[in-house]
Amino acid sequence: MTDTISISLKVNGVQYKKDVEPRLLLSDFLRHELDLTGTHVGCEHGVCGSCTILLDGEAVRSCLIFAAQADGCELTTVEGLAQNGKLHPLQEAFREAHGLQCGYCTPGFLMTLIPFLKENPNPNEAEIRDALSGNICRCTGYQNIVKAVQLGAEKMK
Repeated sequence: MTDTISISLKVNGVQYKKDVEPRLLLSDFLRHELDLTGTHVGCEHGVCGSCTILLDGEAVRSCLIFAAQADGCELTTVEGLAQNGKLHPLQEAFREAHGLQCGYCTPGFLMTLIPFLKENPNPNEAEIRDALSGNICRCTGYQNIVKAVQLGAEKMK
């Protein structure tokens, strides 16, 4: 029999208390326990960035963290960006600037860029490309993603 531990955390503004196996990854917890499937799992090594979420406001790779480590924390997933049926300005920008193709990597990009744009509301192209460097997209050439970030920065002002 596997031991479980009780965790309590807030995800997208909703408080949860769950019993989890100690080795359950946060990405799996979000996807399988909370049915928040917007957090994608690409490489399971923290390299691709698809699983990026906000943990207490900081962008983190959820495939590298155990759910138990998030006990007492506040998390935001891509599902938590839209408010009252209205897309977040960065989501709108990705749609308008065609900053996605298949969309698999998009949630990770969005969650990486939210804190980046809060800290740097007027980024230049080099700063944007540096911020994007930890996320992998296999479909686009990144040019439209850069344009989407530029548009998103304007929309977020």
